[in-house]
Amino acid sequence: MHASHPAHRKTTLWLTAIVGSLALLLATPALSHAEESNPNNYNCLGSIAAGTPEEGSEEQQVKYSFYCNGPITGYQIQSQIPVTGIQSPPLVSAIPAGTALSDTFSCSGEVPGYALNCVGSAKGGYETISAQFAIGTKLCAEPRVDPLLTVTYAYLEKGVVTQAISGPFDLGRPNGCKPDAFSGGTRLAPKTPVASHKKRSTKTKGHKKTTTKKPTAKKK
Repeated sequence: MHASHPAHRKTTLWLTAIVGSLALLLATPALSHAEESNPNNYNCLGSIAAGTPEEGSEEQQVKYSFYCNGPITGYQIQSQIPVTGIQSPPLVSAIPAGTALSDTFSCSGEVPGYALNCVGSAKGGYETISAQFAIGTKLCAEPRVDPLLTVTYAYLEKGVVTQAISGPFDLGRPNGCKPDAFSGGTRLAPKTPVASHKKRSTKTKGHKKTTTKKPTAKKK
């Protein structure tokens, strides 16, 4: 486990992530795209859950994990809850064996902030990328963290650098939390709780109903 980046770390712009990935690709052989999915139209799936506590930190760690159906050279996690720490590097593993691969990413971002940017390489599709970040609130407290994922791919095609981007993909609300009024929704498709209104009772407790008897005529 790597320590979180300090709060005073400078913002790493998304453009810097693209440039970094381009430098990596220019130093390695170009990949064939004949049998790959359209990198501008990838499908990515993922989820989040409670992360592993970090020594010396009391902040809530959030583990994220995802994979796409094609290679990527960068990604961004966008949170609506302030991010207070970032783990780097993520673990890249093969599906379904789960064995660690030599592919790697390096992540950074402004802390506290709302995004973390990662550059590197997942050379094949269906490689699981997992890591974690910290937030300053409890995992299951509302509003619950629900990060979005955007992935990029930069490659050489006929000697020209080509860039692609796919997303955003919703990683969803945390697994392992008790269902509440917002369960079943996501950040991109939120669920609005339905308020129920109970009818007030017309009966008044503690008061008995009294009846007035009509006077009867006395018999002579």
